[in-house]
Amino acid sequence: MNKPLLILISFLLSLSLSPLAYSQTQPNALPLIQILSVLEKKHQVTFSYEPQTIANLSVKPLNPNYSLEEALQELRTNTPLNFKILNSRFITIALKAVKNEPQHTQRLNEVVVTNYLTKGISKLNNGTIKANTKGFNMLPGLIEPDVLQIIQNLPGIISIDERISNINIRGGTNDQNLILYEGIRMYQSGHFFGLISAFNPYLTEEISISKNGTSARFGDAVSSTIAIKSKDVIDHKTQASIGGNLLSVDGFAKTPISPKSEIQLSARRAYTDVMVTQTYDAYFKRIFQDSELNNSNATNNALALDERFLFYDFNAKFLYDINATSKFRFNALAIRNRLDYNQAYISTEHRLEETKSKLNQLTYGASANYTKAFNNQFKSTIELYYSQYDLDAKNENVHDNLVLTQENKVEDYGLRLDFTKTVNTDLNINTGYQFNEVSVAYFEDVSAPNFTSYTKEIIRSHALFGEIEWYTPSRKTHIRLGSRINYFDQLASFKIEPRFSVNYQFFDFFRLEILGELKSQSITQIIDLQQDFFGIEKRRWQLANGNDVPLMTSEQASLGLSYNHNNLLVSVEGYYKVVNDITTRSQGFQNQYQFINTIGSYKVRGVDFLIHKRLGLFNTWLGYTYSKNDYHFETLNQGELFPNTLDLRHVANASLTYNKNALQLGMSFNWHSGRPYTLPSESQDPNTNTIQYKSPNGARLEDYFRTDVSASYRIDLSDTSNTEVGIALWNIFNHTNIINRYYIKDAEGALSEINNESLKFTPNFSVRINF
Repeated sequence: MNKPLLILISFLLSLSLSPLAYSQTQPNALPLIQILSVLEKKHQVTFSYEPQTIANLSVKPLNPNYSLEEALQELRTNTPLNFKILNSRFITIALKAVKNEPQHTQRLNEVVVTNYLTKGISKLNNGTIKANTKGFNMLPGLIEPDVLQIIQNLPGIISIDERISNINIRGGTNDQNLILYEGIRMYQSGHFFGLISAFNPYLTEEISISKNGTSARFGDAVSSTIAIKSKDVIDHKTQASIGGNLLSVDGFAKTPISPKSEIQLSARRAYTDVMVTQTYDAYFKRIFQDSELNNSNATNNALALDERFLFYDFNAKFLYDINATSKFRFNALAIRNRLDYNQAYISTEHRLEETKSKLNQLTYGASANYTKAFNNQFKSTIELYYSQYDLDAKNENVHDNLVLTQENKVEDYGLRLDFTKTVNTDLNINTGYQFNEVSVAYFEDVSAPNFTSYTKEIIRSHALFGEIEWYTPSRKTHIRLGSRINYFDQLASFKIEPRFSVNYQFFDFFRLEILGELKSQSITQIIDLQQDFFGIEKRRWQLANGNDVPLMTSEQASLGLSYNHNNLLVSVEGYYKVVNDITTRSQGFQNQYQFINTIGSYKVRGVDFLIHKRLGLFNTWLGYTYSKNDYHFETLNQGELFPNTLDLRHVANASLTYNKNALQLGMSFNWHSGRPYTLPSESQDPNTNTIQYKSPNGARLEDYFRTDVSASYRIDLSDTSNTEVGIALWNIFNHTNIINRYYIKDAEGALSEINNESLKFTPNFSVRINF
C-alpha cells in the first residue's frame, strides 16, 4: 500500500476514536418524512422541499388534535426548518437562515413525488429524479448506496452487459451520457473495468438524473445527464466511518476546521492484489472470460500465472463559507485501476516462454466553485474544473518478439458562469456562459513490424444558455423554457438547442408532464479493433473532426401521466428519441460491419411504466419498459432499418423491500428480452478468415433473468455510533445468462461461437462502523 494512502487511512482511524457524531434522533421520535405524510393526508396539503433538507430529521409525534397551523408551529420550534404556506394546497419547506450562511433561496424546483421507488428517491417538477443517499433505504442486490447501481432500478435505464461503465439510457451508449462529479466531467465511471462504481458511496450525497428536458446549463451529451454531488452545507458536526466488503476497504471523515470551514475526505482501496475472495473470482471471470489474456491461457500450456489487480479512489472536499452572502468549495478526486498479468508456458516448440501484460486506467479531477448572493433575489456562481483520463496498455510477447503499447488520454478544462434572478416565488431567470477545451491523444507503438502512431486533437467550445422557470398563481402548473447556443471553433459549427419541461397538476392527484430537448456532442468513444486494450477496455475517446467523426445531434420528446395518492404511484411515459451522425465504430459491431466506418443514426420509440405501492413496512414496485431501437445507415443493409445492438424490446424489474427500525430486507426479479446478434451463413469459405453473415442483428439471444436479495442490520453501539452489517446475493439461482454472442474463425478456418456470460452467483458481505 502506498504511503499517501496509509496516511489517509491513519487519519480516518484517528478521527474514529474521538467522540464524533451528532444524532438528531430523540426518544420515541419518528422520521419527519413520516409525520409530513400524515399531515398531507389529514389536511389535504402538499409539502414541497429538497430531499436533503429533511434527510435524517426526526421529531416527537404531534398531538393528533392539532390544527394544521399548530402542527406547523411545533415543527418550526423543534426543527431547523421554516414552513411557508403558499396557498390552501402548497407548503414549502426550507432551512432557517443561519448566521454566516448565504441567504439566497430558490423555491421553484419542488418535489412532486417523494419516495419515488424507495425512501430517498424523489421526482421534481422539471422531470429530474433525485436520489439522496444519506436518507436512502436499501435496494435489493445492493449493500452500499452505489449511485450508478441505484439509477438502474429506474424504468428506461439499464446496463446491457451489467457494467457500471456501460449504462444505457433509453437506447443510448454510455459515452452519450454526461456524467458530472461536483461539476467535473467524468470519462471513467467504473472500477474493476466497469463492474463497480468509481464514486465512493459514502461521500456522495445526491445524484440527479435527467432523461429528457435537461436544463440548458448542461450540454455536450446527446443522451442523458447524471450529476453527482457530496454534502454542500457546513453543519459544524464531526462524523466518520470505516468499513469494508469482500473486495475493498474504505474510510470517510468530515470535520469542521473553523466555524466557517469544513473538510470531507474519503478513500477506498481494493485488497484483491493480496487476497482473493469468491466475489473477486466471480468478477474476474466475468471481465476476463473473453479477453486476449484468457484466450492465450486457454490455447497455451500454462505453467504459471502471476496476476495482480487493484483499484483505489480518493476524494476530498473543502467547504468555506466566507460570509453571510458568499461561499467557496473545492473538490479533488483520483481514481485508478491497475492490472499486471504475467504468464509462463511451454510453447509448441517445447520452449519456456513468457508474456508480460499491464493495463492502467487513471483519472484525476478538480473543481473550484465560488457563489455570491448579492441580495435575496440575485445570485452568481463561477466554477472552474479540470479532468484528466489516461488509459495505457503494454503487452510483451517474448515468443513473437513483440511489444505493443497503446495509450488514450483526455484532458478537459472548463469554466462556467451562472446568474440566477429570483423575481418572486413564482418566477426565476437563469443565464450563463460556459467554455471548454478538450484534447484527446492516442498513441500506438508496435515493435514487429515497427510502427508508431500518435494523434492529438483539440476542440474549444463556447456556450451561452438561458432559461426561465415559472409557476402559475394556483401553483398547479410549472414551466421551464430554455435554450443553449453552442459554438465549436475547430468545426466552425453553431448549434442552437431549445429545451422545455411542463408539469401540470389536475384532479388533485394526477399530473401531466411534457418534456423535450435538442442536444449535440463533440466527443465519443470508438472501437478500432475488438482486441484493443486486450479486449477489456477496447473503447477509446475521440473528438469530432467534421469528416469521418461528425458532431452528433439528438432530438427527444416525451409525454407522461402519473397518479399519486394514498401511498400508490402509477406513472406511464411515452418517448421518441433520434440520435444523428453516429459512426459504426462507436457501436461495437462484431459482424459484417466490424471494419466498416460510415455515418448513420438510430431512432428509439418507447414507453416507461412504473407502479409503486407502500403497505406499512413493505415497499413494492414494478417497472417495465417497452422500446424499439433501430439503426439507419444509408450504405449498410441496402439502406433498410435494422435492430440496434442495444435494442432490448422488453425490460422489467419487480422488487419488494421491508424496513423496520434497524432491519432492512429486499428481493428483486430482473428480466429482459434477448439482445440482438448476427448469425453466420450456413456456407463458409474455408480458405479465408472472412465470415459470411446473414442479415445484421437478425437473431436474438435467450431472455435474461436474475434474482437478487440483500439484507442489512444496524446495531447501535452508543448514542453517537453504530455498526451496519450487510449481505447481498447477486443472481441467487446461479442462472446462466448469455449477454453477447459473436463468431470467429480459428487458424484452420473453422467457425467458433463465442458466448459472453453475465455474473453467476456472486455473494458480497460488508461491515461498517459509523461514528
